[in-house]
Amino acid sequence: MSYFTHHVFICCNQRDAGEQCCNTVGGADAFAYAKDRIGALKKNGPGAIRINKAGCLGRCENGPVMVIYPEETWYSYVDNEDIEEIIEEHLLNGRPVERLKI
Repeated sequence: MSYFTHHVFICCNQRDAGEQCCNTVGGADAFAYAKDRIGALKKNGPGAIRINKAGCLGRCENGPVMVIYPEETWYSYVDNEDIEEIIEEHLLNGRPVERLKI
């Protein structure tokens, strides 16, 4: 059994000026929102959900991106409303958000 029910990696990689990367299109903001939201819901910690910053996940052209394990589900998102939908649907209710999958 996994230590966490879901382990979320949100790319917060920052490249040199002018190069496309997740952090310049909201990666760090998404990380902060997701971490705070999961904490507020008291769904963090062992046996629950872990939100982690990640370096480059190698999908810069789809950025910003996140991946959720153990399902290996990749998402691209635009704003905190998309992050909230991923939290509510996928992390809390086990239903991947098809419209945001990459």
